[in-house]
Amino acid sequence: MSETKPSVIFVCVHNAGRSQMAAGYMTHLSEGRVEVRSAGSMPADQINPAAVEAMLEEGIDIRAAQPKILRPEDVQASDAVITMGCGDACPYYPGKRYEDWKLEDPAGQGVDAVRPIRDDIRARVEALLADLVK
Repeated sequence: MSETKPSVIFVCVHNAGRSQMAAGYMTHLSEGRVEVRSAGSMPADQINPAAVEAMLEEGIDIRAAQPKILRPEDVQASDAVITMGCGDACPYYPGKRYEDWKLEDPAGQGVDAVRPIRDDIRARVEALLADLVK
């Protein structure tokens, strides 16, 4: 990890659900101790409304977030690269920490189906945060 503030990028296909929820949690839970990015290999037009609703239930507002295209320079600038089903679209750089989180895609699902995904993401983000800011 870098000598300064650690950085992480969360990547999924549409950058509208899983990666946005993970980024929301990391931003909230790290209280500024981690630089947070998120992106997608094929970004959607907007954030998944069920993901927004599920996160609002946790007191985290991701409504202002916008899906962004995955850029190699964002991966290169990150210490940890967390993928969530982006497949081979994610560029690889030696020396980076890579994790692939197997998570159900919340696209097209209602908030009841998104809550367990959200809770799984929170647990993974908490573990990652503890490791990043030892």
